[in-house]
Amino acid sequence: MKLSVIIPVYNEESTVLEVIRQVRACGVADLEIVVVNDGSSDATRERLESLPASPDLVVVHHDVNQGKGAAIRTAQRRFTGDVVVIQDADLEYSPSEFPRLLRPIAEDRADAVYGSRYSGRELLVDSFWHYLGNKVLTTFSNMLSNIHITDMETCYKMMRGNLFREMTLECNRFGFEPEITAKLARRRCRIYEVPIAYSARRFDEGKKIGWRDGLAALWYIVKYNLFG
Repeated sequence: MKLSVIIPVYNEESTVLEVIRQVRACGVADLEIVVVNDGSSDATRERLESLPASPDLVVVHHDVNQGKGAAIRTAQRRFTGDVVVIQDADLEYSPSEFPRLLRPIAEDRADAVYGSRYSGRELLVDSFWHYLGNKVLTTFSNMLSNIHITDMETCYKMMRGNLFREMTLECNRFGFEPEITAKLARRRCRIYEVPIAYSARRFDEGKKIGWRDGLAALWYIVKYNLFG
């Protein structure tokens, strides 16, 4: 079972090569990495271009920054795996979790698997307001989609490749998270949650999601759950 790992990247010159190294060392034998450099203004492009050509690596560059969701849509047209997962480039999430996330899909118990940061694994303490915002958005999403998950905003959303290819995605920024969750729920997909470790990055360390994205997420939850 081939796993495609989509890595949207924006201004991550200090971590992008390390995250690719960690993905390659994750323990999944059949692996494809699709990196989309979303118009970075630092040395991210130069770091990526320093990598030798390899059959397991696809690198695409956006000329201008368009947002995480737009980068994922670009990768959506490029990946070839049986299963796909999103990997942020900032090292908050560990690719060593991939074999555990993959297992329910490989055993045909799930169509999608979410890696939950808040269901019982090791966790670097996050800020209260970031945690509370995530809980509010997750609860609101659960109410409208009529599913029960503990971490709607998690980056680690793994799903069957054919399912992901069929989806028409619209959101350009972080609205991808509620959009994909609503669309999986509307399709009545079998969604599993697997607890994962998480090492939270502070805003002064480059964390990019902010309160405006939280407000936008409330609208996307309504839009994609009630209006399709």
